[in-house]
Amino acid sequence: MSTVLDLFISSAWAQEPAAAPPQAGMFNIVFLLVLLVLFYFLLIRPQQKRAKEHNKLVEGLQKGDEVMTEGGIMGRITELAESVVAVEVSENVEIKVRRQSVASVLPKGTLEKL
Repeated sequence: MSTVLDLFISSAWAQEPAAAPPQAGMFNIVFLLVLLVLFYFLLIRPQQKRAKEHNKLVEGLQKGDEVMTEGGIMGRITELAESVVAVEVSENVEIKVRRQSVASVLPKGTLEKL
């Protein structure tokens, strides 16, 4: 019976395992650490810096500031609340947006130039 099965399935012979280089494990650990450091400096750190700058911008908003929202709407702040800002986009036209949606504060006089 074993000869019939040998035609379909090859026999597995016990062999001594090949010796791995002793420094292969150390190389993997060093590679992983270098990869983590690269991710930190290229992805995580810049994102944290941008988030801190944006929070500082949002906390520093004042009535009368000319702002642009993330959607590209530009206007002047008329009212401030804890989480909402009223922005005048045209004469007698105000919209309310979340404070966090303010992308940037424009230099004074920008809206008059448009």
